Amino acid sequence: MVKSPITSLEGAYCLRGKNAIVTGGNRGIGLGIATAFAQQGANVAIMCRDRATAEAVVQDFSGKYEGKFAFYPLDIRDMANCRSAVAACVADFGGVDILVNNAGVAVAGPVLDMDEEMSDWFRCIDVDLNGAMRMCYVVGKYMRDAGKGGKVINITSNSGAIINKPLTFAPYHAAKAALNHLTRDLAVEWGQYGINVNAIAPGYTYSDLMKNMPEDAARELLEKIPMGRFGQAIEIGALAVYLASEASNIVTGVIVTADGGYSLAV
Repeated sequence: MVKSPITSLEGAYCLRGKNAIVTGGNRGIGLGIATAFAQQGANVAIMCRDRATAEAVVQDFSGKYEGKFAFYPLDIRDMANCRSAVAACVADFGGVDILVNNAGVAVAGPVLDMDEEMSDWFRCIDVDLNGAMRMCYVVGKYMRDAGKGGKVINITSNSGAIINKPLTFAPYHAAKAALNHLTRDLAVEWGQYGINVNAIAPGYTYSDLMKNMPEDAARELLEKIPMGRFGQAIEIGALAVYLASEASNIVTGVIVTADGGYSLAV
């Protein structure tokens, strides 16, 4: 399938009528992406484990935006759950046009301090890499078989390309680096089906987790960011809108770093 180029910017960024899945769309960067999609008219399926926060987001969106919004319980470590959640979404929405693999975990600590089973390593790889692959596999089949193409956006990290000294995040770094390369691989393999596969690699982005960061730690980080501030979740959402829209039909296999220049200056 060959996607047509846009001929005008009018409506090129509109997602009205598109069906989007956002894993981990209940908070943080995932919520920023889900919000941006909703504001551009998309129908948004939020898939995560936390029912209470997800249902609150669905209720909030339903009162503000014109699209259709729903929550589907999902643990991306469980292949059967991935299949059932996507099948339910397809049945309710009538298909899936956009997949955002945002759900993930960060594991910190020196490698040699892990337990004897290296459980932190395998948990991080299973969620951040294998979980994204499970969703790519399941949703990719729907997109291929529907014959309409689609957009897959993997949320990785600038940590997939750099080592954030003095922090020790080897499992996270490895998982995100592998997901970057998987993004490129699937872009080549799935181009024939009209499926664009790209990634966004955020740097330090303000979220609930960063609200509790000590002032001195935040100040030290800010000194390393050329733009002088942390990113905002809605800014990652803005990039996701571009990659999900027709404006990016020729863009695939790209890793977009959004870290205020941090990775250039370390």
